[in-house]
Amino acid sequence: MELFILVIYAIPLVFVFSYSLVQLSLIINYLGSRRSAIGGRQSAMVEKAPFVTIQLPIYNELYVVERLIDAVAAFDYPKERFEIQVLDDSTDETVGIITRKLKQIHALGINIQHIRREDRKGFKAGALAFGMKICKGEFIAIFDADFIPPVDFLQQTIPHFAAPNVGVVQTRWQHLNENYSLLTQLQAFGLDAHFTIEQGGRNSKNHFINFNGTAGVWRKSTIEDAGGWEADTLTEDLDLSYRAQMRDWKFVYLENVGCPAELPVTMSAVKSQQYRWTKGAAECVVKNLRKVVSDNHLSISTRLHGFYHLMNSAVFVAVFFLSILSLPVMLITSNSNRFEVFFRYTALFQVSWVILGCFYWISFQKTGLGFLEFVKRFVLFLLFMMGLSFHNSIAVVEGWMGRKTPFVRTPKFNVNKQSDSWQGNKYLTQNLGKSTWIELLLMLYFVFVLIIEIRLQSFGLMPFHLMLIVGYASVLFYTFKQVRR
Repeated sequence: MELFILVIYAIPLVFVFSYSLVQLSLIINYLGSRRSAIGGRQSAMVEKAPFVTIQLPIYNELYVVERLIDAVAAFDYPKERFEIQVLDDSTDETVGIITRKLKQIHALGINIQHIRREDRKGFKAGALAFGMKICKGEFIAIFDADFIPPVDFLQQTIPHFAAPNVGVVQTRWQHLNENYSLLTQLQAFGLDAHFTIEQGGRNSKNHFINFNGTAGVWRKSTIEDAGGWEADTLTEDLDLSYRAQMRDWKFVYLENVGCPAELPVTMSAVKSQQYRWTKGAAECVVKNLRKVVSDNHLSISTRLHGFYHLMNSAVFVAVFFLSILSLPVMLITSNSNRFEVFFRYTALFQVSWVILGCFYWISFQKTGLGFLEFVKRFVLFLLFMMGLSFHNSIAVVEGWMGRKTPFVRTPKFNVNKQSDSWQGNKYLTQNLGKSTWIELLLMLYFVFVLIIEIRLQSFGLMPFHLMLIVGYASVLFYTFKQVRR
């Protein structure tokens, strides 16, 4: 039984270690090609501006929809060469707000359409597919409701489609409200690494990257060639990205072009977003992983990176199992010296923390905030992610098992400054779900584990357990604080 437990413990440990080695290769790729990846801003318009359709998928966004429409209507692009589709599935007063706003935009001579469907079939993917049937654009730019794209967005992206094999141009997310709270700072910390090392590192070696669902432009024929938008996963953007790249379409990532957006400011909104991202990624594993790894026309390195890219949400499952199994592993360690060699070798896996630290430090350097601030945010970010490991693990397992749930969009609050308030927002979720109480039990479980290891004077896993306790406690704190307010 002891050997069985150790083998089960070793599986997620090896996965996390191998995942960190792939992240190390992304660091090397990114640093080796930083000059070409960042490059200069391309502001020159192509000789004849191609016609562009701008799609705005909207569902109950009364707080932010007007600023989004204003932003895209102000694009510095010939008015006669773009159209705006407001793909409105709303069921509340957002509909009336859009109707009034469109009258103002029409008066400016801009082609903007208010498109409504009979039902919300297919959710966001269904709305995008519905709009594409009637769009006139050779290229399709997509923006979620919480984004405020810069006026020169099309000037910076469209020229990259000069190469006929380019199917997508993706830009970097920026943050309107990063300094609103510690919660938003930690989200920005994680996203910045994705939009620096991951996207840049993969793209530099022509490995598969993903369209991030917004702040990017598709060639219409690429969507059609790849089979169109499909709603069988919660991350229709990741799914279509892989189907398109397996059809040999090239994706271009522009780290130098930023598109500001609002970060979630409540724990319920963060959990909603994390659930959709992690479960959707797991669903894409079921749908696309075998196709990627068995595609012999792809290089071995591209298939390897594709495997770990699709499997990145499995890290939460690995961390959760490592945490749960830490108690029996600790008891085995304290009661027997039979497996001393095993534990000696597991110490080598601590290098994963060093790689992870380098991964985030490189992206954080751009903030200019200094090493001590980085250490603080890095530690707090790790605690936060550990506190979400159970919640996200449930989402991943549901995705692997094929359990279908509706597309739940992340609520936006139009909260940008610290003086802004989200209290009274009609989209705010106040209920405490079952997962909250399980997270409370898990925190108490690790307190119990900590007490046991103090009595046994077994201190090897104590830092890990302390991080888990603080991580779950922080998630619970923000959850209860929101409900109380």
